Formats: sequence, structure tokens, C-alpha cells
Amino acid sequence: MDLEKCRYIVVEGPIGAGKTSLARTIAHHLGGEELFERPEDNPFLPRFYEDMARFALPTQLTFLFQRVDQLRGLTQLDMFRRVTVADFLLDKDPLFARLNLSDAECQLYEKVYSQLRLEAPTPDLVIYLQAPVETLIERVHRRGVAHERAISEHYLARLADAYSRYFYQYEAAPLLIVNSERLNFVDNADHIALLLSRIGSMRGRREFFNLAP
Repeated sequence: MDLEKCRYIVVEGPIGAGKTSLARTIAHHLGGEELFERPEDNPFLPRFYEDMARFALPTQLTFLFQRVDQLRGLTQLDMFRRVTVADFLLDKDPLFARLNLSDAECQLYEKVYSQLRLEAPTPDLVIYLQAPVETLIERVHRRGVAHERAISEHYLARLADAYSRYFYQYEAAPLLIVNSERLNFVDNADHIALLLSRIGSMRGRREFFNLAP
């Protein structure tokens, strides 16, 4: 795996896994462009964490419209364009719908998704960050976003399990599964160096990285 030749890299993982921080660090390292979710632009998100059943559908559809709009510029990536590093994978979007929506709402969502889904390029690399639920909830609470304080450990456990199931079957792009429990990509340059070295040594389509205790 040669990062310098990649044009489209995705970092994924449940809330608290550190995907945006890592995506930003990789984009900076490669001199690339950032393509990040904008949860602050979703007016339904704070209400979703307070009343999931009521606000799941508008929250999900708002994120879907946002992600599709953001990805339109990537439909014709070429070898001369700077690498783009994203912190979301559109193909994973239905994961949240199946987790949070009623059967009728999910049917409606899937109809909208099938109409809107565009042929975005396949990533050159997907990095999936996972961590124990206790670590995820501690990180979410530590960053102090007001509406995220309502996120329960039970919901995070269901979300982390849904991510694990999704990426267990994921085969569309080369995948590096990273246990981020003991990794700090913001403050520890050695951890970034270790990860970049591990990416450079990838030979298969699915590999793992875990920092030994």
C-alpha cells in the first residue's frame, strides 16, 4: 500500500473512535483535502439524542442529503488530484437506518437512499477504528459536546456491534481494522508513525493493527 498514490481514503468508526482526528492527521500528512461530516449542520441531531424514536428519520435523511452533496465532487477523481481523506463512508449509511428506524421508516429511507445514492469512487483504503464501549463513552463525555451527553452506553454498544458486523462483511476496498483503545493520534506522533508504517506494509485486502500493551 503506497499512501502517496492514494486518491481517496476513508476513516470510519463509531462515535468516540477518533475517526475525524485521524482523518485530519492523515490529510495533513499527505497534503490532502478533508471531506468531513458536518453534524453541527444537522438541526435534528441534538433532538435525536433526546428522543431517538421521534427524530431518527429526519436526522438520518438530513445526514444522507448532506453526504451525497459532499461526495458529488468525487465522482471523477483523477490521478492528478490531491488525495481526499473522508471521515464517512456513504455505503455504510443504511447501518444507522436499520439500527434506529421503524420498519416503515426504514422502507421509506431505503427508497430515498436508492434514488440519491451516486456512484462515488471506491476508496483506495478504508481504515476502520474500533474500541471497547467503555472507551467510546469516556471519549464522548470527555470532549464535552452538550447534546452528546445524552448518548447512553447501551446505544453505543448497539452502534459498535452494528459497525463490527458491517465491516466483518466489507470487501469493496482494502481495509485496515485498527484497535484504537491505546492509540492517541492527536498528541502522540509515534502512534501516527506506527500506523503509517503499518499501512505501508499492507499486502492483503484485510489486515489488522493493534498496539501491544
